[in-house]
Amino acid sequence: MKNISILGSTGSIGTQTLDVVRSNKEKFSVVGLSANSNIDLLEKQINEFHPMAVAVMNEQKALELKKRLKSTKTKVFHGLDGLITIATLSEVDLVVTSVVGMIGLIPTIKAIRCKKNIALANKETLVTAGEIVMKEAKENGVSILPVDSEHSAIFQSLMGYTLKDIGRILLTASGGPFRGWSPDALKDVTVSQALKHPKWNMGKKISIDSATLMNKGLEVIEAKWLFDLSLEQIDVVVHPQSIIHSMVEYKDSSVIAQMGYPDMRVPIQFALTYPHRVANNYKKLNLFEVATLTFEKPDLNTFPCLKLAYDALELGKSYPTVLNAANEVLVELFIKEKIGFYDIPKGIELTLEKHNIEKDLDLDKIVEIDRWARNFVRNIFL
Repeated sequence: MKNISILGSTGSIGTQTLDVVRSNKEKFSVVGLSANSNIDLLEKQINEFHPMAVAVMNEQKALELKKRLKSTKTKVFHGLDGLITIATLSEVDLVVTSVVGMIGLIPTIKAIRCKKNIALANKETLVTAGEIVMKEAKENGVSILPVDSEHSAIFQSLMGYTLKDIGRILLTASGGPFRGWSPDALKDVTVSQALKHPKWNMGKKISIDSATLMNKGLEVIEAKWLFDLSLEQIDVVVHPQSIIHSMVEYKDSSVIAQMGYPDMRVPIQFALTYPHRVANNYKKLNLFEVATLTFEKPDLNTFPCLKLAYDALELGKSYPTVLNAANEVLVELFIKEKIGFYDIPKGIELTLEKHNIEKDLDLDKIVEIDRWARNFVRNIFL
């Protein structure tokens, strides 16, 4: 029996993780859950899975939930300290980090220091502090298991091989809801249009990132740290069918790909059961049904966020932290309809230009840089 905590259990990845657990009750026990403010769904999860403890980011919501749970043994915590508590429970074997944004960094670091293995669905953790996180994981003998379908595909395609065998990796992208659109057509797109992803059912922030291709940019940076790759070894390929989830090209020109229908429960299950594979009843790939697989180069002119991510990775050090912080604020402003679609890359580019690089990074500096970038963006647009 593997004991797990899920940070972000009411979100898209969190609910699908619980679906995997539901199908493998003899293999997993849920000891911790967390939510931002959706205590109605969290209460239902508590009643089903009976965790030892839960955390709610919103303090008032946490107090309300505590009143509802008087007759249960589940303890309720709140805020960042609550997330850390859920991530570091002594009983936990594996922490699924599926919260969205920079908020996932500190609990992940704390969990690693408590020698908890990490099933990582929070891109921002490695984007903002990849070098620190991977160093901590190595020093503490902790595994970082990728949950994102693309990184899981790379992870699986690398099994049995080492870094010296790799020529490059090919991260696939669906292209999002605006694949094939022109810059002129994108100037006045609405939030509802941007949220309509053609393949994946995701939360608002990730859906907007997919529409701008920033999601793929963040994955490029994440891949650099997960797999210890250089910038030149990471390519993005637009693959609208989303059947090939990513590929590894080896030095002998062989290419190994991981394939399947779009279903996030597959990479989630693999991260939870690794190194074993467990049978399930998810839809099996039928190549006759798929029939055609196509590939395109990403359009960096129409989707400048992807190029900005590559630029930030090339500049290195504190630039990816700035990129991520600016993007989080700008996406939030776009969702609230305070800025336009192309204000997102414009705001990120301006923030990167105004940033003075920091080379000797620790967690305190990363938090400080993150705060500066957020304030800089807000001062421009609000």
